[in-house]
Amino acid sequence: MDAKVIVKEAVKAIDSKKGENIQVIGITDLTIIADYFVIATGTSSTQVKALSEEVEFKLEQQGITPHHIEGRNTPWVCLDYNSVVIHIFYKDQRDFYQLERLWEDGKKTDIADFLED
Repeated sequence: MDAKVIVKEAVKAIDSKKGENIQVIGITDLTIIADYFVIATGTSSTQVKALSEEVEFKLEQQGITPHHIEGRNTPWVCLDYNSVVIHIFYKDQRDFYQLERLWEDGKKTDIADFLED
């Protein structure tokens, strides 16, 4: 499956459940871990769980299953789809870990490109 399709479905799913500060970072040129990171914030631990479940549900409808999921009931859920790694944080955890700063050399992509049909 094309990584951009996974990113698009994930961004749309997060946006549909009112996820905040959604960022897409292209990391293909920096690492072999993945092609993209999708990072988003939930306003509560309940919303973090709902956002991650919506992403998983929408991608499963496309026949795409995660390679690995970490932190299913915690303030930071990581959904690993091999070429795309999706991080959904509660605000305090996102502020603490600052993944955007760690991957600042990556290519930031405007999410509007993924929200269009």
